[in-house]
Amino acid sequence: MSISVCYYSGMSDPSPILKKLDLLYPRVACALHFEGPFQLLVATILSAQCTDKRVNIVTPVLFEKFGTVEKMARARIMEIEKIIRSTGFYHNKAKNILGAAKMLVKKFQGNVPRTMKEILELPGVARKTANVVLSVAYGIQEGIAVDTHVMRLSGRLGLSDKKTPEKIEQDLLPIIPRKKWGRFSLQLIQHGRLVCMAKSPLCGSCTLNKICPSAFLYSKKVPQKRGTRRSRDTLGVKLHTKKR
Repeated sequence: MSISVCYYSGMSDPSPILKKLDLLYPRVACALHFEGPFQLLVATILSAQCTDKRVNIVTPVLFEKFGTVEKMARARIMEIEKIIRSTGFYHNKAKNILGAAKMLVKKFQGNVPRTMKEILELPGVARKTANVVLSVAYGIQEGIAVDTHVMRLSGRLGLSDKKTPEKIEQDLLPIIPRKKWGRFSLQLIQHGRLVCMAKSPLCGSCTLNKICPSAFLYSKKVPQKRGTRRSRDTLGVKLHTKKR
């Protein structure tokens, strides 16, 4: 099955979008449940290709047994795998979590690093995970966490025409004020979950629909006036189709 994905290039001033997101989600927070930077790191690793809801079901059991970096570093990989199995890709996730815990103990005195360069040394940690941990745990804005929701909404809102998290982040960094990097990512994630879903976005009730170049392009049924034909290049929106 193929799904049309819209990318619109040329949004130079995202301030109207930011203002509306601030009104919609003034107190947005990370959906993962955790206590401290290490538990957030583990939860974020588990969230890859998995819902936050499922992660939040698994982590209480995991953290009850291995809630500190020292305890996790001494765990047997089979014990971790058994607990996290339902999150998917549990072999690699368990390997990365155990490896990260051991590196933290050996190289960082048991503390999750506060710099992008150092945190990226940890097994299983790429820029998305690093950005989440640095922003949410420490309030340090080193970048913008780009997950599937941020990828999708950045294209639909005209903020990036790129197709990879790394390139999308590079498009977003110059146009989003640094102090809003962390909150902006969380706001897009929340909006993607509640309103701008992948297949059937609720464009009719979306408060961004008057400034969104992709508004109503993904609705199941787009109302049209009789005798008119909707352009496939409305407002300069370029449509690309790719298989998912």
